[in-house]
Amino acid sequence: MALFMDVHTIDGGVSLDDVAGAHLADLATQGQHGVQYLHYWVNEDQGKVFCLVEAPTADAAATVHREAHGLVADEIYPVAEGS
Repeated sequence: MALFMDVHTIDGGVSLDDVAGAHLADLATQGQHGVQYLHYWVNEDQGKVFCLVEAPTADAAATVHREAHGLVADEIYPVAEGS
């Protein structure tokens, strides 16, 4: 499987609690698509959310977000883990 970093931009900002809830929904949905959401980062004031995900494809990762809570990423990038 490949690693991807997705980027969400939420107009007006976002709360850490709301993102935590969305992440739990991702975890409940991910197995149906062979996806594993690994970690996320949040900038509340700028409304930015970054999700690190292991998935067979970027589309599979996006499908989990869409089905879990409807907040699909604005961008998704393949990434490699560094040291």
